[in-house]
Amino acid sequence: MTTSPERRYADRLEEFAHRRPFLVDLATALALMACATYGTSLTLPSASPPDQDATGIAVMGVACLFLLKHRAYPRTVVLANTACTVAVVAMGYLLTPLVLAPIMAALYWFATVSPRKTIRVYGLVTMLAVITAAVFADSMDHLSLLLRTIGPFFWLLLPLAAGNMTRMRRAYLHAVQARAEHAERTREEEARLRVTEERVRIARELHDVVAHHMALANAQAGTAAHLALTSPEQSRKILTDLTGTTSAALRELKAALGLLRERDDADGGGPPEPSPGLARLPELVSACESAGLEVAVSTEGEPQPLSPGVDLTAYRIVQEALTNVTKHAAAEAAHVQLAYTGSRLLITVTNDGPSKPEAARGRGFGVMGMRERARSIGGDLCAGPRPQGGFEVTTALPLQPADHLPEGTPA
Repeated sequence: MTTSPERRYADRLEEFAHRRPFLVDLATALALMACATYGTSLTLPSASPPDQDATGIAVMGVACLFLLKHRAYPRTVVLANTACTVAVVAMGYLLTPLVLAPIMAALYWFATVSPRKTIRVYGLVTMLAVITAAVFADSMDHLSLLLRTIGPFFWLLLPLAAGNMTRMRRAYLHAVQARAEHAERTREEEARLRVTEERVRIARELHDVVAHHMALANAQAGTAAHLALTSPEQSRKILTDLTGTTSAALRELKAALGLLRERDDADGGGPPEPSPGLARLPELVSACESAGLEVAVSTEGEPQPLSPGVDLTAYRIVQEALTNVTKHAAAEAAHVQLAYTGSRLLITVTNDGPSKPEAARGRGFGVMGMRERARSIGGDLCAGPRPQGGFEVTTALPLQPADHLPEGTPA
């Protein structure tokens, strides 16, 4: 986008005025002083000039000197210039736009920084004072009353209107800049929130995949080592299952990490593996049984179709609950109950074994991750010890998720 030479010069002048305000004010005051000095030499054709040339120039010089303080004392500058202008007119000088130049500049600067009500009050006082001086001045006798009033009125109204427009334009630009900054800040906060949510979701997915398969692999390896001498055939079978467990862990880890990459190339390696669901529950039960944990699954009610997000959440909760049984409970059996009631799916995972001594030394992220998964689709989860012993995880999930984006589905 090209910028016109006039616009570039205006931008440079504005930048210079911002960096050197006193020099700009001084140059403006000198220019206005030249205008006022020339204005005091003008008279009507049929009128004689006043005798106090030096006095009029001195008064206008004082008015222009006051203009140097317009940034700090705009009201004082307006009143001082009004008094000087009235004094010059009273001396017999002709009231021309050149003589009015200092008071017009003072009114403009005053209107750019003052509220509207204050502008009306000071503008009305200035107009009344100058017009009254023009009406009774000897230098204006050759003009009609209408010309003596309407001329100063419009000349003083012009800087007030221009200053008011400048003030409104500055306010508009400030509001636009504030809205732009707020929008930018909101976008940054929303982006950080989305990044945080995505990081938590990926961490939860990796935890479920790695913790489950590593716990099963550890249990299978320990069982195989224990049965290596007494039952070689069973030990060999467990080691075969251990190979399948590690292979499954690698596959799910690869699928989870694949969500972090954008694979636009043609040799992407085929379609991604579908997200697991309750249909893979028999595989999960078989893997737990090879690690020495007997799992019983029961279903109540008529099974209903689940959305992909709910299906994945239900599977991950059951997976994590059974993983916790394998890691933290000295139990040989667990029970998984699926109950379809109305529009909700109730999942209960229980075991009767006591907690292992090492389970009390630290807190993991399993229960927290299960609770986050349940709440992400509008469900709820409770986990804690049972009164009769053991541990129980209970969750209620809607058959359709609360959000339009299913849990675990890449955007």
